[in-house]
Amino acid sequence: MKLREEIHAAPFITNPGALVRIRRNDRLDILKQCLDFLSNRSDIRICTVVVNKTTKQAGYDVFENAWQALIQRFDNTLRNRNYPGAFADQRGLVLPDNTDGGKLTTLLRKMRHYNPVPNNVAHQTVGAGYRNLALQSVIEDPFMKDSAHSFIHQLVDVVAYAARQLYEPNAYMRSKQGHNFYARLRPVLNAYANRAHPLHLVQL
Repeated sequence: MKLREEIHAAPFITNPGALVRIRRNDRLDILKQCLDFLSNRSDIRICTVVVNKTTKQAGYDVFENAWQALIQRFDNTLRNRNYPGAFADQRGLVLPDNTDGGKLTTLLRKMRHYNPVPNNVAHQTVGAGYRNLALQSVIEDPFMKDSAHSFIHQLVDVVAYAARQLYEPNAYMRSKQGHNFYARLRPVLNAYANRAHPLHLVQL
């Protein structure tokens, strides 16, 4: 691939455009090597939120609920200093791709004041209900980034594609065991996001 070319994982496999010059098996290997590159790092933790739209009622805001769950896990992991590195204090920035940035900024600002989190009945004496755990460790507003100019965002896209293949694998990925690729990230998955899931996915 040329440096100016971008990895969009879904079309990369099924509708690659100019990248059709690269054999599909090689394109699949590129995705696999991206995941393996991440899994071999010692300085990251990955959290993935999955929304099952088929179980949601009309009016359910997928964007807001998914981002809220992700930001909550991000803040909680920072707050408890569970990211790699011996930092006495951890703070984090949200660096999304440039999609609906105004809505995301509004959500994050609201969560700094009102962030209702369900009580964990198994570990709380207060029973069912919610606590307001306002964000403490996520600083500033989101900084939007064009994925065409960010290798990090392209890697995130590969991770998201691998996660989707767990639930909705296309025929080619299933034939190549690609629906199991997300498990290659096991060494760097954020276990604190959801201890109950074997791959720590947050499922809504």
